[in-house]
Amino acid sequence: MDSDPWTRARPHVYGHRGAPGEVPENTIGSYARAASSGVEYVEFDLVCTKDGHLVDRHEPNLSGSTDVASHPEFADRRRRVEFAGVVEEGWFTTDFTLEELRTLRAREPMPALRPHTLEGCRDWGIPTVDEVLALRAQASAERGWELGVIPEIKHSSLFHALGHDPEAALLAALDRAGLSDAGALVRIESFEMGNLVRLRHELGWAGTLVFLVEDDGRPLDHVLTGDPRTFADLLEPPSLERLAGTVDAIGPSKHLVIGRTREDRLAEPTSLVADAHAVGLEVTPWTFRAENHFLPAELRAGTDPAALGDYAAELTAFFEAGVDAVFCDQPALAVEVRDAYLASRT
Repeated sequence: MDSDPWTRARPHVYGHRGAPGEVPENTIGSYARAASSGVEYVEFDLVCTKDGHLVDRHEPNLSGSTDVASHPEFADRRRRVEFAGVVEEGWFTTDFTLEELRTLRAREPMPALRPHTLEGCRDWGIPTVDEVLALRAQASAERGWELGVIPEIKHSSLFHALGHDPEAALLAALDRAGLSDAGALVRIESFEMGNLVRLRHELGWAGTLVFLVEDDGRPLDHVLTGDPRTFADLLEPPSLERLAGTVDAIGPSKHLVIGRTREDRLAEPTSLVADAHAVGLEVTPWTFRAENHFLPAELRAGTDPAALGDYAAELTAFFEAGVDAVFCDQPALAVEVRDAYLASRT
């Protein structure tokens, strides 16, 4: 193929859960839309089923992203779950076999902001990891250059506590897809460190690893093991240097790269990009969304939370801050902004 994602000029654009500003997230249609927009990578989330399969949902709770509530045959599966001090109610993937999950249909998780994603859309189901990887191969062939993938292992500690092994299952799926030695074409990410350490040093994954970072709090595995280090602690320069012994990149909340003022306007960039680059780590912040609801005050267009504001200005501020890639919900718009930014620098 003519071009690989890691050889293209940076910053890269990642289709965050596909193109969820246009098609419901974590669906084959969403990934196809992102691929056709020219992104370098698509990112997708992986959770476990009752019978050990990896499926693509942002969280194990199916309530917000599927039509499970309209299935009377599953009414008795609704339950209350508590894990690591967090309580949720709903229907959970670990109570369903893959065959049962195939009867559900994906829904728009943010209908108030994105009702248009359901207009004229196909009857999207819940993809398996194998189906997403098959779409990657098909999309790569259609556009003539490789589409990279960024699988995120969600809540690894939770699934291990239930007897599953999502890391081994993902590596097996990558092997089935011919991606075991794909180099930078595959970037595995997690909000936990323990499973990334295991992937690198126990399971022998030599590809790219990305540690995702929240605005605050601690990684789930730290909570469970009593490790007092917070996400903020792990971003201190000495900790970043230690992280670089295992991972290749950090994926911080965008607010850790450029925060907000008291007036909810963009602040000055922090030192995070420079600190990470100093130890050889890439910085790939999340999540860039074009709706007013998610933009800083000075970039909103009117008062309708669902209206699209000045997405280009926000993205450009982060490009100027030196980030290596951006996770985007409207990747077609983001690719246009990125290409214009790169052209302006030549």
